[in-house]
Amino acid sequence: MLTKQQLKLLTLIRDRLAVDGVSPSYDEMKDALSLKSKSGIHRLICALEERGYLRRLPNRARALEILKFPDQKSPPVFKEFIHSAVEAVSELVEIPVMGKIAAGTPIEAISHKESTLTLPPDTFGRNGEHFALKVSGDSMIEAGIHDEDTVVIRRQPSAENGDIVVAFVKGEDVTLKKFQRKGTSIALVPANKSHETRVYSQENVEVQGKLVGLLRRY
Repeated sequence: MLTKQQLKLLTLIRDRLAVDGVSPSYDEMKDALSLKSKSGIHRLICALEERGYLRRLPNRARALEILKFPDQKSPPVFKEFIHSAVEAVSELVEIPVMGKIAAGTPIEAISHKESTLTLPPDTFGRNGEHFALKVSGDSMIEAGIHDEDTVVIRRQPSAENGDIVVAFVKGEDVTLKKFQRKGTSIALVPANKSHETRVYSQENVEVQGKLVGLLRRY
């Protein structure tokens, strides 16, 4: 049998998981059980683990799983919720950040990976190969793209009119602009009235990818 404190803690964890999908913090557990320190909570959790009532999920803060409850042989129904959350985390995708790209005067994009972003695939779509670039400049600000934003790009060699693309301009390196095809010419259009649209022959513009996501830190 469980002690009163063990049962009270197990009930608290069960109820919080059922409502919020996450277990209470050690401080919340300590206060709920009127204990003076978190070491008492640690001992109770270890005891519940040893008796097969509770399991700590590795590498995740506040991740506890109820394996059974007194007089129950099978796990509670909310165990499925925790499993779904764990599966969702396992689907996260790493996107390489390749460097800076100009949203003004074209500059050279760094070709080697600087770092990675870990994102859920629904952020940018599940199809295709993706990479990220940091934005430098303000020529796309009216499209909501600011200096120091990070854009997620799906690698593709073509674009439709109006798409925001990463384009390699021969002799001028790489830039981020709206794509407009006009006959045999391609216009790279800024989203800032203080910047000029530049028009090139189609053989001098190579589309490297299309904008599919944007990240910003405040």
